[in-house]
Amino acid sequence: MIDPADFRLTQYAHGGGCACKIPPGELEETVSKLMPATPGADLLVGVEHGDDGAVVQVSPTMAVVVTADFFTPVVDDAYTFGRIAATNALSDVYAMGGEPLVAVNLLGWPRDTLPAELAGEVLRGGLDVGHAASCHVAGGHSIDDPEPKYGMAVTGIVNPDTLLRIDAGKPGLPLSLTKPLGIGVLNAWHKATGEVSEAAIEVMTTLNAVAGRQALAAGITCVTDITGFGLLGHLFKLARASGVTAVINHAAVPYIEGARQVAQAGYLPGGSKRNLDWVRPHTDPGAVDEDELLLLADAQTSGGLLVAGELPGAPVIGELIPRGDAVLVIR
Repeated sequence: MIDPADFRLTQYAHGGGCACKIPPGELEETVSKLMPATPGADLLVGVEHGDDGAVVQVSPTMAVVVTADFFTPVVDDAYTFGRIAATNALSDVYAMGGEPLVAVNLLGWPRDTLPAELAGEVLRGGLDVGHAASCHVAGGHSIDDPEPKYGMAVTGIVNPDTLLRIDAGKPGLPLSLTKPLGIGVLNAWHKATGEVSEAAIEVMTTLNAVAGRQALAAGITCVTDITGFGLLGHLFKLARASGVTAVINHAAVPYIEGARQVAQAGYLPGGSKRNLDWVRPHTDPGAVDEDELLLLADAQTSGGLLVAGELPGAPVIGELIPRGDAVLVIR
């Protein structure tokens, strides 16, 4: 029998969670070369705006949502890592108004360094999340990898008439956020110290299923989820794609308990700094200082939904207005 406490998974990877994404500006430059000259009429959502998943219409009342997400460990516990990664992967389907049907595992594992039993715990965590979401988990693919990585490729279904997408924002709509920020800084603190934020784990393992269904019930059309590009990065993409300016009331943005304290102590993921650098040329920061901007750009893992509209229980953190000189305005 192995003792999982003997292995701190975060120490076997250079980064953690969605904070280890390729920087957004660099990624966009690469993906822009893959834009099809004449996309098929049945491809409702492709790569044009960096939406949460691809959507293909298969009948007048049904479309298929396809997405994939994987990353390096964001926590030391293998089972919890599996739960977080699976919750994050399923989020893209909920962010588009869909329901997940089936997922397959994506696993990279340093088999000469970490025991296979730990990989089994990661997969068990993903399976349990799939069961909780009424989503089949069926097989997948694994490789021998210098760093541990896990995630899922997920297929879901959505009604084309109620599709939630990133480019459907309109002036006058409020902005709601369904989970607090601060996951990135708390995960950086965990990686550096071994201390655990149970509040952060609770946020990362909460499915966005209820929030997605609430958005549909409210007749909302514009949603994205907040992951590695942070609130500012994902909101910038939404506002740019929708041709509007997004105004954030920074005092209304909720944070996980302890996030501000660890940020002030210097536990900032590199991804958060890259996010802020990317949006800064398009942002009017007002009188908000650099530390607050970095928290707004904090790279989230399995974050909440950003909704152009109001949802029960979700704080309103800003609004969309007609396009001005800046894409993002912070007040």
